[in-house]
Amino acid sequence: MIVRVLILGGTVFLGRALAVHALAAGHAVTCAARGVSGAHPDGVHFIPIDRDRPDGCAPLLGERFDAVIDVSRHPGQVRRAVTVLKHAAGHWTFVSTVTVYADNRTPNQRAATAPLRAEAPPEVERGDGDAYGPAKVACERLVGDDAFICRPGLIVGPEDPTGRFTYWPLRLARGGEVLAPGTPDAPVQYIDVRDLAAWIVQAVERGLVGTYDAVGAARPMGEFLPECAAAVGGRCTFTWIDRAFLEARDVRRWAGPRSIPLWVPLPEFGGFLTRDHTAAYAAGLTVRTLADTARDTLAWARAADGSVTGLTAGQEADLLHAWHTRRGNVS
Repeated sequence: MIVRVLILGGTVFLGRALAVHALAAGHAVTCAARGVSGAHPDGVHFIPIDRDRPDGCAPLLGERFDAVIDVSRHPGQVRRAVTVLKHAAGHWTFVSTVTVYADNRTPNQRAATAPLRAEAPPEVERGDGDAYGPAKVACERLVGDDAFICRPGLIVGPEDPTGRFTYWPLRLARGGEVLAPGTPDAPVQYIDVRDLAAWIVQAVERGLVGTYDAVGAARPMGEFLPECAAAVGGRCTFTWIDRAFLEARDVRRWAGPRSIPLWVPLPEFGGFLTRDHTAAYAAGLTVRTLADTARDTLAWARAADGSVTGLTAGQEADLLHAWHTRRGNVS
């Protein structure tokens, strides 16, 4: 059966991947967005809207869809979309985030029981910066309990605009001595954008409702790095450097300049990258191998000069030299 799917967005990363997968599944896809952040895929019907305007969803009035998929982080945008479209949609998907959770310390929490952060107050229109998590909580409430609420962890893969995961295939492909942060047992958890998009489209087809964490199984950094290196053909040795040394030299966590992507301090963030994946797997989420994600991300990054964040080669070399000098391994 052909499903009439409206994607609020559809031009960048996950939104674009959703449109691609819905089209490939044979559905009639409409994308509604400003159209300034990226190009929508060929084959979709595009409707220009500006959801920041009070009447921004007006071009969608009178339209009917079997399913609506929204990826916004801004409560004002979600409120306007729900007002205009919820009554005219057979199924509603809201893509939220694991950043809605209040407890990042406790490992292996489940979506059904994990405590949430305080909801952003009604006057908050946007979910930028520190408001991101509370704003997503507000968006979930606006959408309601009769929707499919999908909370991804770190989304990775080709076309990733953040450059976080992309740092590692690019770095490991260069080979040599690699600065590995913290300890080998530190967790890594992510979801390939294509696997996430495919699952959301399947959820639309099945009419799935409820709240799920969209994550792959957590794995130790000590397995993640060698497997990723092997996938991209990098001959690497790994030097594990402790948190105190890195923080004393202004090495930052997670993302951004002078950071080590995917590294978070423990035990404070022992639960951030260990969300329970079993409910999503039971509901149909399937994930590809790390090797496939790493190779495809590297190929895209090289071909498209994709975004990357983290340490520069010079910064990494300086840190490794300082580490070995302090330990007496360099004369």
